[in-house]
Amino acid sequence: MWLIAEFEAVTLFSLRPSFTTSSGGATLLAPTPFAIKMAVLDALCRTQSLGVAQTHWPTIRQLEVGLRPAAHAVVSHVFQRVLRPSRSEAKPDDPKFEGFFQRTIGYREYVHFAGSFGIALGWEGQQRHDWLRDALINITYLGKRGGFVQLLSAPEYREFLPPEFVSLTKPATNFPIDGTLQMLDDCGDKLSFDKVNVYDQKAKLAEADRPMRRVVLPYRLKRSSKSFSWYERV
Repeated sequence: MWLIAEFEAVTLFSLRPSFTTSSGGATLLAPTPFAIKMAVLDALCRTQSLGVAQTHWPTIRQLEVGLRPAAHAVVSHVFQRVLRPSRSEAKPDDPKFEGFFQRTIGYREYVHFAGSFGIALGWEGQQRHDWLRDALINITYLGKRGGFVQLLSAPEYREFLPPEFVSLTKPATNFPIDGTLQMLDDCGDKLSFDKVNVYDQKAKLAEADRPMRRVVLPYRLKRSSKSFSWYERV
């Protein structure tokens, strides 16, 4: 059974690969399975309760994820002034002094999606998960906080994944030769609720908790320059 929802990005999207550091600002072209499942979990915590979210976590963790990308994705390459924790003793007479932070410049990328995109969540069996449907309706952002999305229509149940969707969690048997390879993280089979609880200071995710999925998105680079890259859906 699949549950499919149609979204549209209302702000710029940005999400770094999980294996990069904060200094690297390159962004992915799509939300990862891990990010989508965390958005579902967040929606349950906000609209239901922590206990309900914890009860449904094993099902969320095992969900299959499909994506129908937006028609176009334009990536802006920008440099920004940012504040980073100071590694040396702070001196008030230093022109770069900003409390316990220091001024620096960071490279960042932001994606503008032109057109709507679809997210599909799948599971074994024919049982309908209305709690999952309600959670999809209440998702407000994907990727970094501030990457807001708008639901365009009520999620629908489907027996099969439509052909225009690409699986983000299972190896593809065929893919476009001129597509774009992305490394997307997912939830491990044994990832516990305690480890994804951001309020637990002792919880730390291991490498096995966020396995990487190699996915070829149907995006072809149409035009690029030093300031932008324009991808078109194949």
